[in-house]
Amino acid sequence: MAPMPEHRAFPVDPSSDPSPKSRDDDSAEPRRRGPRKSGGGITLRDVAQLAGVAPITASRALNTPSAVSPKVLQKVREAVEKTGYVPNLLAGGLASNKSRLVAVVVPTVIGPVFQEIVHTLTETLAAAGYQVMLGQSGYENSREDALLEAIIGRRPDGVVLTGIMRSAEARKRLLASGIPVVETWDLTPTPIDMLVGFSHEAIGREVARYLHARGRRKVAVVGGRDERSQRRMNAFAQECAALGMQKGRGEVPMHHVVAPTTLGQGRQGLAELLQAQPDLDAIFCSSDLLALGVMIEAQSRGIAIPGQLAVVGFGDLEFSRDLQPRLTTVRIDGTGIGQRAARFIIDRASGIEVRERIVDVGFSIVARDSA
Repeated sequence: MAPMPEHRAFPVDPSSDPSPKSRDDDSAEPRRRGPRKSGGGITLRDVAQLAGVAPITASRALNTPSAVSPKVLQKVREAVEKTGYVPNLLAGGLASNKSRLVAVVVPTVIGPVFQEIVHTLTETLAAAGYQVMLGQSGYENSREDALLEAIIGRRPDGVVLTGIMRSAEARKRLLASGIPVVETWDLTPTPIDMLVGFSHEAIGREVARYLHARGRRKVAVVGGRDERSQRRMNAFAQECAALGMQKGRGEVPMHHVVAPTTLGQGRQGLAELLQAQPDLDAIFCSSDLLALGVMIEAQSRGIAIPGQLAVVGFGDLEFSRDLQPRLTTVRIDGTGIGQRAARFIIDRASGIEVRERIVDVGFSIVARDSA
């Protein structure tokens, strides 16, 4: 028969299984074997021997503590603490076809805009007995294909991705894997599996209308080169043109920066835009960090905000409400996205059908002093 995987209780051969009373009998002696070969890791059998119980009893204590007596449970836990034993989750996962891992892929782990969704995913999944495995794909020259190949090979119970722009090969592999996939932070009618997000184009158009309604006409953009930011910026420029903003001045000026964006890029962006168009009266930034840089540069030049220049950011980071002036920005419900995405994974892993596979959480413009 196949060897019993670590950390799982399975039926064993009667000749090797202790008597039924050993289920919670701390006097049951495990079968004695020769010393373990040097160089090997601590096994469940080592823990059982130290605790003075059978391996099957130690396994029950770790997997279903209620199935053993408190005395046995205490002995096994003490043995685990003394040996430093870590259950072989992979072996257990192979037996149960569950890894209890969910892979979460974000463009960057240093970008604060994704922290809310990662935190919520981690907390919500942990409450259901899952652990998060976090991967960083990057923006330009993305490493996503190689990362996804490594993730799929480890067969997590679910994959949560940022954005919808997958290569054809990555999409094919994800579909073939059968692993539940939730795409986030974007919107499309044709997701790989499930989706929780919002429209970047709708954000760009709405910010243009917001600034137009407040009398701003000489507008510009400071934005990251990543694909999602570009769609927001392009939609903003197109809506500005449709509203007659920037009339007689050509296209909306755009200063592009490498993502993840920084405060310094915002300062440099405004400086360069002002050289081409000194009378700008509004700037839309693809992140709150860029907007903060724009505000600092404007103030260093004596440009009043919002009197001479309105500034709008994206992300509603925590510092945005504490600036002087407070930053007008676009708020995304990262907590809601994380909770929905986690629920999708948990339901699918439990065999529950997900009927509404596309959820648009929308967005809101948080009007503050800067615009």
